[in-house]
Amino acid sequence: MKTGLFFGSFNPVHVGHMVIAQYMAEFTDLDHVWLVVSPQNPLKPSASLLQDYHRFEMVRLAVGDYPKLKASKIEFGLPRPSYTVDTLAYLREEYPERKFVPIMVTDNLENLHKWKNWETILEEHEVYVYPRPNHNGGNLSNHPKVKLVSIMKT
Repeated sequence: MKTGLFFGSFNPVHVGHMVIAQYMAEFTDLDHVWLVVSPQNPLKPSASLLQDYHRFEMVRLAVGDYPKLKASKIEFGLPRPSYTVDTLAYLREEYPERKFVPIMVTDNLENLHKWKNWETILEEHEVYVYPRPNHNGGNLSNHPKVKLVSIMKT
């Protein structure tokens, strides 16, 4: 089972987050997408964050009964700050039957080299990247583990 992980502060969750999550769930080979509420992103200030459980509850309400999406508070019980590489290792151990695929947008990919052990993420996982206008993903966009998702235009 292939599970996409869309990490974020979701402070607050908004339509753009939900569009990306639903698009990835419906138009890629992912079976599910978990919106992982991050308590503390090490690259962002945490002073203005709403309480963890308030942000989780907003994501849970936004997901509603959409069958392929799930709100996740998995990082709430992990050490802070939250590092994607650590969360992925934990999830692989807890759910060995699942293949986890981080989801990000192209501007995140441009900054992936700033993430803790980013090379390990790319060695061990495919990464699905949703396009954002005026961002091409940078040097890592041609990495063999990076899948740039093309969006359908109507």
